Amino acid sequence: MTLGELTKWTALRSWGPRKLADLAQWRSGIVLLPFDEAVAVTWGHVQARAQHRGRPRPTNDSWIAACCLVDRLPLATFNSKDFADFAEYDGLRLFDVS
Repeated sequence: MTLGELTKWTALRSWGPRKLADLAQWRSGIVLLPFDEAVAVTWGHVQARAQHRGRPRPTNDSWIAACCLVDRLPLATFNSKDFADFAEYDGLRLFDVS
């Protein structure tokens, strides 16, 4: 999801070859979490619990949270408020980098 969001962001802003190369260089040091059936099932449960609470969460945020939950990894984010529900109700560990 995050890679897709980054790609969309650069395309909408018409990044040129130099900026895209800089992003690719930065991304080379980043681990991409794989997705599988466990992530999909976790995403479904996270989405359902949020909806039952009357607070549906965005698909992208909940997919990112599900990846971290399955792999038992903390989520480093500049937007802790976007993931606070997952921390409170689903046990997601947050690492605020802002």
